Amino acid sequence: MERIADRSVPVVVLKLTRFVLQHGGLGVIRSLGRLGIDVYAVDEDAKAPAAASRYLKGRFIWNIAEASPEESLHQLIRAGQRLGRQAILMPTDDVSASFVDDHAAMLEQYFIFPHQPHGLPRMLSNKRKMYSLCKRYGVDTPETVFPQSEQDVRHFAQTATFPIALKAMDPWVLHRFPGATSVLILKSASDLLEAYARLDTIHQINIMIQEYIPGGAESIWMFNGYFDHTSSCLFGVTGKKIRQHPPYTGPTSLGVCLRNDAVDRITRQFMKTLGYRGILDIGYRYDARDGKHKLLDVNPRLGGTFRLFAGTNGMDVVRALYLDLTGQPVPAADPREGRKWIVEGDDLVSSMVYYQARELTLRQWVRSLRGVQEAAWFAWDDPLPFSRMCSRLGGQMLQRFRRQARNGRPLISRRRIPVLVGPLGAPRNGQHEISEPVTGVTPEPASYHHS
Repeated sequence: MERIADRSVPVVVLKLTRFVLQHGGLGVIRSLGRLGIDVYAVDEDAKAPAAASRYLKGRFIWNIAEASPEESLHQLIRAGQRLGRQAILMPTDDVSASFVDDHAAMLEQYFIFPHQPHGLPRMLSNKRKMYSLCKRYGVDTPETVFPQSEQDVRHFAQTATFPIALKAMDPWVLHRFPGATSVLILKSASDLLEAYARLDTIHQINIMIQEYIPGGAESIWMFNGYFDHTSSCLFGVTGKKIRQHPPYTGPTSLGVCLRNDAVDRITRQFMKTLGYRGILDIGYRYDARDGKHKLLDVNPRLGGTFRLFAGTNGMDVVRALYLDLTGQPVPAADPREGRKWIVEGDDLVSSMVYYQARELTLRQWVRSLRGVQEAAWFAWDDPLPFSRMCSRLGGQMLQRFRRQARNGRPLISRRRIPVLVGPLGAPRNGQHEISEPVTGVTPEPASYHHS
């Protein structure tokens, strides 16, 4: 992609969850920084891997783990004041997307960002409200129940078909508890009842039980796109997972860009109906039992996988947003069919699990890496973030293996459908970020209300 004409507007990458090894923000820094755009980052740790990027113009560090929402808002406004000019604000997690929407009136004096129908980001990131929207507008999604008590769970277990997925509904609740479980795959009624009993009261009211759709990572399709102020998609590309981390339940660790007209059509129509604006990351699972693509998750913000979906001219959702919000035309871009993207450390760990489970051979692993065109961490022109990531990840893995060895537990599970924990956060490891969610739940707009 050629250098764009107007590069005068800076960008602030906003991360409000406590996870130092987040690669999505680094992707933004590199994608825009290589075009000569000033990119700043909000972070909790001055030594985070992304902070070492040569393309990062500057950082705003504060203690996200301890700051109140009001303090975080004050810090963000102060950052805007220090820049001395309006900057594009780019959320990289569900919490920050809802935070920007909640405080749009105060933030717009200092920042530029797509204005959503009020409350829509929170509705889409909350799985219960998203399920209601899918049912209202005829979008296929796995069947789901929302138990209110242990009695409800026991009643469901009597007639349920296993395995099932036990999921957390609201990212704001998980945000209060770094390391809390977000997804469990359970293969029996006893597993379900045991898992429910282990949850404390807060987590019990934040769970849902979802139909398990058979299939591996390759059955999960993704759409990444950017929608303008009229909810028209100016750039959109589809792809699917090859592997994920954690295995069976987690985000993409190795993905490939492939055309899927059904996923593209469903997403564009659904977002147009909702009046959605901005960057979107959305996932579906193909259900071979009825031939339908069923919506799993909606991320109303930048997804960590976004650099998988780069066009033949270098266009991605971040560049499309920048051009549109600065009043510049967004050129058409064809997808790079067959393009692969990898998260190096995550994919290595997941590959080991799949290998031990006899679901991946060494030859298949080598073959799967052919065609990888970009990595989340390593880049020849920007090597330091990769070095820092390896150091941190190696230390974390060593501590984990030592702990498991002391407890006499196997290092790698051989169960085909294991009980997996998907932590939303990581241990606190730094100086600055936003901790507690905004108090109160934003009311649903009348046009999206579901009774």
